[in-house]
Order: sequence, then structure tokens, then C-alpha cells
Amino acid sequence: GLLGSDQRAIVSASLEQAAQERATWTARIDKESFDDIRRDPRLMEAVRQTGRMLFGDNCAACHGASLQGQPNWRQRLSNGRIPAPPHDKTGHTWHHPDAVLIDIIKNGLVPGRTAPAGYASDMPAFGGTLSDDEIVAVLAYIKSFWPSEVLQMQKEVALQLQRRN
Repeated sequence: GLLGSDQRAIVSASLEQAAQERATWTARIDKESFDDIRRDPRLMEAVRQTGRMLFGDNCAACHGASLQGQPNWRQRLSNGRIPAPPHDKTGHTWHHPDAVLIDIIKNGLVPGRTAPAGYASDMPAFGGTLSDDEIVAVLAYIKSFWPSEVLQMQKEVALQLQRRN
């Protein structure tokens, strides 16, 4: 092959070390609030690097590499569906609590649960492609671009929903 046995061992050891480091911070991402993640520069950098890769591989084709969404995302297409919205502060992603966003990423838009009854969407389910930790990393990556006031508004939306339930 292209790599000698010494090189394969070095690459294998490097991959194992990276997997162990990733497991440590993905566990922290899963447990900590987004505010705590933002306060830790090393953890935030890990979120940005991993989230950027996962978002680029799975989401950017529809939502844009800069989270800008598709043009005219508020206007229905000829098939009745709505183009992919932006995930930056100009979109409506922040109007939903994290649990709903995770559900949408994992299961797609499900009519009667995360979308209006009878709603048809091009949003695929990524639960079979991305692990729960990877889904959380994608969401944390998206949120890392929101200004503080948008993060605060999203918290308020989540609290209002909790009060209603």
C-alpha cells in the first residue's frame, strides 16, 4: 500500500487520540448549557471545527455554507414546499427551543409534531446519518453564529413553551 507499517501505526494512533479527545468534549457539549460552552474558548473552538465539518457535509447544500438559506425562503415553491430557511439571525431557527430543533434534525419535519398537519417538506431526517452528539454539535455550531440578543430570545421562547406545558 501507500503507507508503510510504521506510518499506518502512527496514523492509527493519531486517529485513536483524536477520537478520545472528541469523546471528552462531545460529552461536555451534551451536558453543558450553550452559555457555558460559549464561555470556554477551547470548547467553542471544538464546536466550531466539528460543527462546521458536519454542517458542511450534511446541511450546507440546502441551508448554505454561511447559514444563509435558499433565496426567497418565505415564498412557497411551485410544489407547495418552502425553500430551506437561513439558520443565521435572519431566519426563524431561533424561534424554536433546542429540543424541537434536535427533533427536526433527527427526524425531519414531522407533520403534527414539528410541522403543521399535512405539511410536506424537503427536510430529510438525519437520525440515521448523524449520532445524537453530532446533531448537538451541528446545533451548537449554528447557535455559535447568533448574537447574544438572539440567543436570549431563543431562551425566552423555550421558557414560554415550558410555561404553557
